[in-house]
Amino acid sequence: MGRMRFTKAGFEQMRAELEDLKARRPAAIEDLKKARELGDLKENGYYQASKRKLGFIDSRMTRLSYDLRNGIIVADKPADAIGIGSTVSLSGGKNEMVYHVVGDLEADPSAGKISLNSPLGSAISGHKKGDTIVFETPRGKVSYTITKIE
Repeated sequence: MGRMRFTKAGFEQMRAELEDLKARRPAAIEDLKKARELGDLKENGYYQASKRKLGFIDSRMTRLSYDLRNGIIVADKPADAIGIGSTVSLSGGKNEMVYHVVGDLEADPSAGKISLNSPLGSAISGHKKGDTIVFETPRGKVSYTITKIE
């Protein structure tokens, strides 16, 4: 797999999440120690929950560390073409949509953030204002015109 691309804001958000998890980990370890002291681990719900919580924190920290270590910040967006960091307005008949193109792991379509790895993101990548693209959806082909790039 190639290097993961991030916007500066997305990279900083992931770094902040990693620091938060590092700060929460000692308390999770302490909870696990307290739960062990209660005895019978098979029937101890507090122990099971503490173990799962610590496991989640550790696995998330591992993933974030890997992504941050192997990712790159894409600082410059193309001036007149769609790339990471662009805000794009698309018109498709009655539908008007605005998307912010973000890094590979930052996508959140419900918040209007798409990555260039998504089907729509790859369809609009590199296009310019006024271009019409055809996008394949589960319901068939849809045509959009790029009305604005910021």
